[in-house]
Amino acid sequence: MAAGDMAELEARYGPNFPWLVAAAGVTGTISMVLSATIVNVAVPSAMGAFGVGQDQAQWMATAFIATMVASQLLAAWFIDALGERLTYTVIAVVFLFGSWLCYLSPTMDILILGRVIQGIPAGIIQPLMMSVIYRAFPPEKRGLAMGIYSTGLMMSPMLGPVAGGYIIDELSWRHIFLFPLPFCAAALALGFFFLPGTWKVRHLPRFDWSSYILLVAAVFLLLTALSNGQRYGWSSNYILTLFFLALIVGGWFIHLQLRSAAPLLDFSLFYNAQFSAAVIVYFVFGMGNFASNYIIPVFVQEVQNFSATLSGLVLLPAGIMVVCLVSFMGRLTDLVSPHYMVMIGLGMFALGSFLMNGSDVNTAFWTFAVFVMISRFGMSMILPALNTAALRALSPEELNKGSGTMNFLRQLGGAFGVCGLVVAMEQRTQFHADALVATQTPENLISRGLLDQVGHLLGELGVPEAIRGPGALHYLGDIVSAQASTLGFKDGFLIISVVYVVAMCPAWILGSSKPPVKKRQSSHKK
Repeated sequence: MAAGDMAELEARYGPNFPWLVAAAGVTGTISMVLSATIVNVAVPSAMGAFGVGQDQAQWMATAFIATMVASQLLAAWFIDALGERLTYTVIAVVFLFGSWLCYLSPTMDILILGRVIQGIPAGIIQPLMMSVIYRAFPPEKRGLAMGIYSTGLMMSPMLGPVAGGYIIDELSWRHIFLFPLPFCAAALALGFFFLPGTWKVRHLPRFDWSSYILLVAAVFLLLTALSNGQRYGWSSNYILTLFFLALIVGGWFIHLQLRSAAPLLDFSLFYNAQFSAAVIVYFVFGMGNFASNYIIPVFVQEVQNFSATLSGLVLLPAGIMVVCLVSFMGRLTDLVSPHYMVMIGLGMFALGSFLMNGSDVNTAFWTFAVFVMISRFGMSMILPALNTAALRALSPEELNKGSGTMNFLRQLGGAFGVCGLVVAMEQRTQFHADALVATQTPENLISRGLLDQVGHLLGELGVPEAIRGPGALHYLGDIVSAQASTLGFKDGFLIISVVYVVAMCPAWILGSSKPPVKKRQSSHKK
């Protein structure tokens, strides 16, 4: 960013200029990032509209998250090539186009393409606006600036399900893609006036496009294999080929990064045991956080028969709590060893997920909301403490690369978390369905009694006798299917809980992190 551009804008708009930049940044960030969670409440509706299962519907979330992760690595190149204002304008227009494509999508494939297009600007805008807002404020107020920006990032996942649920109940699931557009249009207008930069394309800087393409290809090959394994068979030639290609492409990417003088991901950081432990926890945290944000709205609609609005509102109390607690937890990190807070936070998240494992169709709204609040209380402890513990293990020269690597892997974990959880739930649902079907024998007195009752009710309704038996059996099949689905969801919550408990092992290693030894400076000038 040119300092002259910023000084010129500050002189033009006066002392309120930093707040105008913050308004543009936060508005644009919220409008794009909330799209990561707004679709979660629409998964059941999209499944019915396109006649697909969860293995395909989950791509509404996974495609966006994976693309958002990959595009973050492009932010620096776009800023150098186009400048802040032109980059902001381009990505806003791209997001508007992707949103309209999702709204008009005639098939699930077109919808997924629209989500990919939405994910590109959603990833670029985060590092872009973090840098612009940070530089717009004077040094003594930059902590406040980052607090404002972080609050916007945290509000986005909270607003998404609530707004999405209300829109689905009042309009349709397609209209959720139009909800961010007024905010995006307002952000576009604010950016036009208040962001630094020109409307001319600068020089195109060098970028390791080959490595970037390999990384994107490896991620999408692996996610495609995971999401389709249940449908095509894990030992099918198609799935095995995808896994093999993902392994080859991923290995090629790592090979290039180890030889590169300016790698996209600096693997040398992983020689630091404390940083490696933090990255593992970050990856697991991303998996559990995004997976729980996905499974909760779907569970309360599919199993508990909540409306789309209630499925969004069940997350709202926890979201408000997190926003209120993050600053306090940040201050507490200065007083308590961070690894203790991370471990307690992981334990609270695991406890909340374990309590959700005990939920069923009879669980009350506020009971489930309290379970969500318990898990999200753990999240408010994990984030500031984990940031502190991880960055403390790095030298000042490694901070930029380290923070970028941590953020990248956290959101990459989110993409794999959603995809992996859906795969696990499908397998467990099929397991429970087979087990329940095996119990439906003539010796099962409970099932026989149910069939007799249903047959009797059908007779009272005037249904011919020849149809009563098949009708009763069909009803019994629906019950078995619903029970298997419920047990599959419950196992999903249990898997999240177990993963967070296991993550306590690398979290403990964070306790041994020490501030890095500063490099000895030369005593003479060259």
